[in-house]
Amino acid sequence: MAKRLEVLIPAARIEERVRELGERIGADYPQGPLYLIGILKGSFFFLADLARHIHTPTRIDFIGISSYGKGTSTSGEVKLTKDLDISIEGQDVLVVEDIVDSGITLHYLSSLLEQRKPRSVRIATLLDKPDRRQRVVEVAYSGFQIPDKFVVGYGLDFNEDYRSLPDVCVLDPG
Repeated sequence: MAKRLEVLIPAARIEERVRELGERIGADYPQGPLYLIGILKGSFFFLADLARHIHTPTRIDFIGISSYGKGTSTSGEVKLTKDLDISIEGQDVLVVEDIVDSGITLHYLSSLLEQRKPRSVRIATLLDKPDRRQRVVEVAYSGFQIPDKFVVGYGLDFNEDYRSLPDVCVLDPG
């Protein structure tokens, strides 16, 4: 784990932006319940903090999807590794993601969730890399647009390391 890290977004700025997003989401869904669907494993820090700032009744579940394997770029092949435990039929759903990169995973997931007949499906992401898009994905709530760098921290990992860093950091693989 002797790689070099450079802070891209400090913890205090993340905390402030997550609060802003939570307040906006709560205002957009004043009635509830809003179903927050976190994509494992990376989104769980963001989802937990975001949920605390949404003052609308929420329900939380997780789905596991993978398109990375053990590298730093997408394999292009999406696998469902854990399905939802709840029905979302007729519900407002907010997919909570740590980072939108190529769009491959979220394009797949959006299609999968739409088949389950929710009232609505929108996406919230902490980080957005629009320059890397390979599939069109509409992001309703975005924390930060970032450059095309490999980042870790605040839930994001490299081979399961670095998730617990409080900041989002650029990882120098050197």
